[in-house]
Amino acid sequence: MSKENYAKYVSTLQKIADVNYATAVLGWDKEVHLPEGSTARRSQQMATLSGIAHELATSKDLGELLKTLSAENGLDERQRCNVVESLKDFNKTQKFTTDFVINKSKKVSATYHGWIEARKANDFSVYAKQLEDLVEVAKQEADLLGYENHPLDALLDLYDPASTVENVSRVFDGVKPDLIELLNKIKACNQIDDSLMKKHYPKNQQWDFGMFLLEQMGYNFKNGRQDVSPHPFTTSFSSEDVRVTTRIDENNFYDMTWSCVHEGGHALYEQGLRAEDYGLPTGSAESLSVHESQSRLWENNVARGKAYWEANFAKLQSYFPENLNGVSLDEFYKCINKVEPSLIRTDADEITYHFHVIIRYEIEKGLLDGSIKVKDLKEVWNSKYKAYLGVDVPSDNQGVLQDVHWAHGSIGYFPTYTLGSFYAAQYFEQATKEIPTLQADIANGKLLELRNWLKDKIHDHGRLYNAEELCKKVTGKGLDPDCFMKYATEKYSKIYGF
Repeated sequence: MSKENYAKYVSTLQKIADVNYATAVLGWDKEVHLPEGSTARRSQQMATLSGIAHELATSKDLGELLKTLSAENGLDERQRCNVVESLKDFNKTQKFTTDFVINKSKKVSATYHGWIEARKANDFSVYAKQLEDLVEVAKQEADLLGYENHPLDALLDLYDPASTVENVSRVFDGVKPDLIELLNKIKACNQIDDSLMKKHYPKNQQWDFGMFLLEQMGYNFKNGRQDVSPHPFTTSFSSEDVRVTTRIDENNFYDMTWSCVHEGGHALYEQGLRAEDYGLPTGSAESLSVHESQSRLWENNVARGKAYWEANFAKLQSYFPENLNGVSLDEFYKCINKVEPSLIRTDADEITYHFHVIIRYEIEKGLLDGSIKVKDLKEVWNSKYKAYLGVDVPSDNQGVLQDVHWAHGSIGYFPTYTLGSFYAAQYFEQATKEIPTLQADIANGKLLELRNWLKDKIHDHGRLYNAEELCKKVTGKGLDPDCFMKYATEKYSKIYGF
């Protein structure tokens, strides 16, 4: 193998990463600190950088270098993975013109700021035109990428390689009857009163408690920070600079705590990637379903577990004595695991959450194949919430405006949340087998062994294996939703007593 060729390849990929991460810094600032009057120029700056990155990623020199390296025999496993995956990325990126990339970036910026204004006005129509334009861009993107059966296939593949409407629908349709059956059993039981979670929880104390939880789970604040944004998110500029955001509702304790833990799970994945592989496929997360498996594992399998609060409930009470003194651990544990159809996806329990995802997935299919028009989106949304969850949507902010994903142009992302939850249950089951003291460790506030297990088993591999291969490597089998159903049924039968 020509060491010079591989070194040149690494240098080129890291240069592209530098530009992409510079764009990401501007994007992070846009959602956290950007002054209201600065949006137009920021959109231009991000579009320009996106164009530069695209030109670098589609250069003739890079294409020839990748073809040369792909024919070499002296590559080790990680080097071979880097070249193979980079060639896939190159061929995919070649399908887009620089003009298309710049136009998409501008449309995303316009739609995001339209979404912010629509949220302020609590009125979907404020940004409907921008979203309609962005959906057209998504259709163009699908056409450019190519697909065999459904245009959403092309976009699903961007977030979860090899994922298609056919296989996502098969998983969702297969598990839906079991979810409905479990939900109906819970509905037949006496409902849990979680009114204590809706008392007044002051912002500063919530913030301090969230920071404590992030540090406890191993989030490295020397290489990260937390801020507040309208929609919680994690962004990474390298494994050495990974940032999270949260949101705080002083009258809803659920919001901040599980946002912190969820985004912390994403951040641990990014911080767990190899710093020396910066800019390379082996230094990048495999897919968003794997990414979501990490956030959902920490959020649900850990932070909604009883052992977690055996370690942390007394500390929580010290932050909010007026609300929680006199409340038992069992009472609190039941409150945080209340199952009830609701309006907001990010606040949803582990069971009904998946209906929120299925609704969005079905809407995305319709938007891409033309059977749903953006102008009708609010009505379609509201009708699906009534049909699936039996709830009436009282406002746009509690309905079609609640998620930022479509305003970001992230169509095809939502299925990864449910797939990630299923992977999470499978990974946590395996971790429990391989770490016999895991539940005791969690009950004592010792979470670093779990973090290290996840780093060794999942984070460290980067894109060395696809999601299904990684699952087989870690657990001995591919994705098995029955692991989630087993976990959920056992947990909630004890909580609700059926």
